[in-house]
Amino acid sequence: MDDQVLFAQYAARVNEWGNQVKETLALRGASTDGASSLLEFIAEHDGEWTEEAVRELQRLADDVYVGALRQYVMEAAAWGRQVEQALSTRRMAEDVGLSSLLAYIDGHGDEWTEEAIYELQRLVDDVYTRAVRLADSSAADREEEATQEQVEGESVSPELESENKENEDGWLDTSGTAERVEDAKEPAFMAELSDSPTDAADGEPDQVDNVTDGKRRWVDADDGGEPRQQVAPGRHVLPPLPYRYDALEPHISEEIMRLHHTKHHQSYVDGLNQAERMMAEARRTNNFDLLKHWEREAAFHGSGHYLHTIFWYNMHPEGGGEPRGELRAQIERDFGSFTAFRRHFTEAAKSAEGVGWALLVWAPRAHRLEILQAEKHQLMAQWDVIPLLVLDVWEHAYYLQYKNDRAAYIEHWWNVVNWRNVEERFHEAQKLRWQPF
Repeated sequence: MDDQVLFAQYAARVNEWGNQVKETLALRGASTDGASSLLEFIAEHDGEWTEEAVRELQRLADDVYVGALRQYVMEAAAWGRQVEQALSTRRMAEDVGLSSLLAYIDGHGDEWTEEAIYELQRLVDDVYTRAVRLADSSAADREEEATQEQVEGESVSPELESENKENEDGWLDTSGTAERVEDAKEPAFMAELSDSPTDAADGEPDQVDNVTDGKRRWVDADDGGEPRQQVAPGRHVLPPLPYRYDALEPHISEEIMRLHHTKHHQSYVDGLNQAERMMAEARRTNNFDLLKHWEREAAFHGSGHYLHTIFWYNMHPEGGGEPRGELRAQIERDFGSFTAFRRHFTEAAKSAEGVGWALLVWAPRAHRLEILQAEKHQLMAQWDVIPLLVLDVWEHAYYLQYKNDRAAYIEHWWNVVNWRNVEERFHEAQKLRWQPF
């Protein structure tokens, strides 16, 4: 595949992302000038792309992204002041972290890095969680008071009824789960257009977070009722990289990692969220005319999001070498030797049709490891298996550095494989064993 085709594919993806950003900004009443300039630049080239033009396209995309971050900061500040006013109105004097949030925003001015945005989102989530708990506690106290008054033969006062009604229609849910919190009462811009997570969870199995942020809610797990997170439909977020963008050099360049993570993976998160919201709307309205389309979108973007989440943690700056322990023993049982496994996996990655993935998976039904290919993210895949090690062989994962030399990219990739992560995934995955057939 020549450079023109690769550049054109990249431009098409940026164009799709730019349209999403423009639409989101317009809905929120924000300026769309940057996104419009980006889309005009793409239209002017009409398929004719040079390396210089692609780099200018990346610069424009970065500018749009920075503008989106600033929009989020503005909304976070406005939301913080709304919460402050609401707490004051309800005479709730307890500190929920608002002073720290607003001071952090004021202290940064217009200078915002990705790390600063991560911290800002953490502060926002902390304020939200503490405010919900405060509202829950207040509601519980009022309920106890009302019960006591009834026991004593007194009716609930009109003031209490009014206050309860205010909470039903107000800015915070008081049911204890925070599932009815109105999205408009939380800075939701980055949920639609986020390059940062709301927490440091990497999406790995058994990851437990003690924060309920309105995007995820607690559910009982199957293993003894231990609480875990559940991502509400349409509220997925981009996981952070567990290392710096330049940490995998020289094997994978900073430019590729930044583009791959902030643009491509983000687009899968956005696409999955949109598909889930549209399917939720279909259920609400009982109109399933477009269900086939949105199911297809959910399969494509969802697989892209989940595979990339595994992919980032499958790599490490001090990776490479060979696996050890139980994983090494299983590889030798199933493939004969580590050398034979690596050769098989490499050839699977090199020969994946078009764009897609190579995957090492655990098959709970067969009780062994297998190597699979996936076209795009979701085609030619196999059900009832658990991915352990995945390699992205879409062009966006390597073409800026290796051009069309996929084999060279794969060879260098082995130097950053995080076998400790793969071993941990295998340790958990092999606990799942179905009856073999």
